[in-house]
Amino acid sequence: IQGEDNSCEFITKYRSCRRQVRERSGEADHHEGMSSDDELTPTEVTEFQKSKDNVLEDSRKIFEDVHADFCDIRKILLKFQEWKEKFPDSYCDAYISFCLPKLLNPLIRAQLISWNPLEQNFMELEKMPWFRAIEEFSDAKNISETK
Repeated sequence: IQGEDNSCEFITKYRSCRRQVRERSGEADHHEGMSSDDELTPTEVTEFQKSKDNVLEDSRKIFEDVHADFCDIRKILLKFQEWKEKFPDSYCDAYISFCLPKLLNPLIRAQLISWNPLEQNFMELEKMPWFRAIEEFSDAKNISETK
């Protein structure tokens, strides 16, 4: 613990010294928290990318042994919509509106593993297929309730 205190103290003094040098030189482009000290080394970047690739590869295998009807959110929601239309009392008694979030959660999470909103070309949540499927199901639910 004593070593950790010394390293924190060293880093604080180092940053303070660099700040004073920047102020004297008139360097105005620096933003706090954007120091090159915080950047990852090439080795760390390579290790991170390798780890990320392994996770993404494993995530693709999660549902490979599941029938397509049970790992596609749109198909699942269509089954529930059919149930609601054919047997509304049973559907209501089963409290499906409370069950759907828990049922769809693992499927949505698996699709969001590779999603990174900090990347330049990320897809907005509202444009993702699972989001649109849920949105359509919700609209269909509202339409059938008004009938």
